[in-house]
Amino acid sequence: MGNRIVRLLLLALLLAAPRLGRADVSVNINIGPPPPIVVSAPPTVVVVPTVPAVQYVPSLSVDVFVYGGHWYYWHGGHWFVGPSYQGPWTYVLVERVPAPVLAVPVRYYKVPPGHLKTLGGGPPGHAKGRGKGRD
Repeated sequence: MGNRIVRLLLLALLLAAPRLGRADVSVNINIGPPPPIVVSAPPTVVVVPTVPAVQYVPSLSVDVFVYGGHWYYWHGGHWFVGPSYQGPWTYVLVERVPAPVLAVPVRYYKVPPGHLKTLGGGPPGHAKGRGKGRD
């Protein structure tokens, strides 16, 4: 009887143990939307002098630009686009961000480029205050 119990325990352990040679691989890229912009009234937009087709919002503490009827929000090393300052925000590849938005000089960003966690010290493709787009 004791031998039977030992065999049943061994069988239960074998069934419960993970199988050798089996590997599960999972890759997740979780780029969530930026925090909402909470203001009591629609924010005032101001034209970026060196890129007149683009506007920015000086009263906000976040980096938001308006171009071609869309709002572009630079947050956490990623670009997001939305139909208004309230979103909803959708992640957008830097290659899909319009060139005029990327040409906005660094001085119009709230987060100084040196504090951003991206290569080159600023939003990918931005003017970095040099050359074209400099004021």
